[in-house]
Amino acid sequence: MTKRTRRPSDNGLSRRQLMKATGATAALLAAAKLNFPAGVFAQEAGPEVKGAKLGFIALSDAGPLFVARDKGLFAKHGMPDVDVQKQASWGTTRDNLVLGSEGNGIDGAHILTPMPYLISAGKVTQNNQPTPMYILARLNLDSQCISVANEYADLKLGVDATPFKAALDKKKASGKAVKAAMTFPGGTHDLWIRYWLAAGGIDPDKDIETIVVPPPQMVANMKVGTMDCFCVGEPWNLQLIHQNIGYTAVTTGELWNKHPEKSFGMRAAFVDKYPKAAKALLMAVMEAQQWADKAENKAELAAIMGKRQWMNCPVEDVLDRTAGKFDYGIPGKVVENSPHIMKYWRDFASYPFQSHDLWFLTEDIRWGKYEANFDTKALIAKVNREDMWRDAAKTLGVAASEIPASTSRGKETFFDGKVFDPENPAAYLKSLAIKRVEV
Repeated sequence: MTKRTRRPSDNGLSRRQLMKATGATAALLAAAKLNFPAGVFAQEAGPEVKGAKLGFIALSDAGPLFVARDKGLFAKHGMPDVDVQKQASWGTTRDNLVLGSEGNGIDGAHILTPMPYLISAGKVTQNNQPTPMYILARLNLDSQCISVANEYADLKLGVDATPFKAALDKKKASGKAVKAAMTFPGGTHDLWIRYWLAAGGIDPDKDIETIVVPPPQMVANMKVGTMDCFCVGEPWNLQLIHQNIGYTAVTTGELWNKHPEKSFGMRAAFVDKYPKAAKALLMAVMEAQQWADKAENKAELAAIMGKRQWMNCPVEDVLDRTAGKFDYGIPGKVVENSPHIMKYWRDFASYPFQSHDLWFLTEDIRWGKYEANFDTKALIAKVNREDMWRDAAKTLGVAASEIPASTSRGKETFFDGKVFDPENPAAYLKSLAIKRVEV
């Protein structure tokens, strides 16, 4: 591939537009402080506390938290002292959630959807001690990517990973290691890359070594040859292309259209102790999701996300895909107005479907994170707080057409024809050729 020279006009955001967008954010924040000096709640009816500590990883699906903080939405809902803190890795996020803010950790976070379950079940915590968690909302659908090193540029890999297998086998035969990177064992990126590899006949535990790399370190690691492919969210896939190190094989929406991704999770102890504060945080996040999903706000959203305190990246590394333009880094493969653009609100993106949580648990059973007979429904009943989401939606005045009628989205069909029926997860597991569980 030839390296392209980027001009300011290439990413659709001029210096003047960027300054305008940043200025608009500052003006809106000032207006929010002026109009809501003490929040929307009356003193006696407001949240029990004025602040909380929320963690995030530098990824575009944390955008709603950035927007809620920058635009004064937490303050608007009576929580002016919310501290949104960058975490070094998903492992750090887990550790800080176990500690809680009283232990100098955090109360909640932008988080991989399976993690509140793994933490609540004590599957990924020290000494397997559970820390009860709640999922209050989903943060987004779609728009993660699987990227491949330029070493495999001639394969022009896409949704079908089958050609990748022969290349990996050849590399291994020469005595070299082959590695696939994801961000947390049992997390969403782990499950997407495993699904893609396995569908192509590549066993992610036997044919390739699966390693953990924090999202902001993916590009640097691929640059020095640490891995052959990785799965992560933006801006790191587009940055990889801009640095001429690799290309996008597939966006995860091509594997499963409108798939659930990150969640807004909180320690159950915080929510149970401060239910009004938790609801206020949830309403601020939901309002931020509505704002972030509007086409006219995409340039400003990209400007916010690129800030030093948030993702700390050039705006051009995030703008295109935020606006729905996917340049895969393969000559001639550019998709304008991709249906797999990250969705923060539309298509019920914010609502935490219990059926989706069941799929994540089922996949983690597939790969040995839970026992085959694990009681998934009991855990979902404890962790998934879609009831809080509905209550917050009612208070916000969300239109009935934007509130799902059921806790299940029904049957889900994947790119390889596999079907997940939440009424019969065992049949789904049985249909999968590569797995670590007997069904």
